Amino acid sequence: MKCKILNNSAHPLPAAATELSAGMDLRANLSEEVTMPPLQRALIPTGLFIELPKGYEAQVRPRSGLAIKNGVTVINAPGTIDADYRGEIKVALVNLSDQPFTVHDGDRVAQLVVAKHEIVEWEPANELSETERAANGFGSTGH
Repeated sequence: MKCKILNNSAHPLPAAATELSAGMDLRANLSEEVTMPPLQRALIPTGLFIELPKGYEAQVRPRSGLAIKNGVTVINAPGTIDADYRGEIKVALVNLSDQPFTVHDGDRVAQLVVAKHEIVEWEPANELSETERAANGFGSTGH
């Protein structure tokens, strides 16, 4: 699939690390470092602008290494970039650790996954079909 991208950063375009990788690293595009105290949030610019085809979205997801090593994650994971959005991709990070965390220019701060999606046409109904699970939710399947 081809997708237009504008790169206003000095960093390489997002790319899959391996042939079977779904995610592509997003890098911080900063003129000065950003230090996040514990439990604080920061909106990190990437310098990237994309044009997705109709029927696709891009999801901004946490990087597992950043999360486990530093307690830093994407607060609205996954963040959704719609096909009609033309603004800069920015990453909403949160520092869940008990130590300050500093983001430097070029740091890999999140990953981007492009996914196909369907447009839902709601069909109003007075009842829904029965299932074995019914309305049982959170933890009800015993797994």
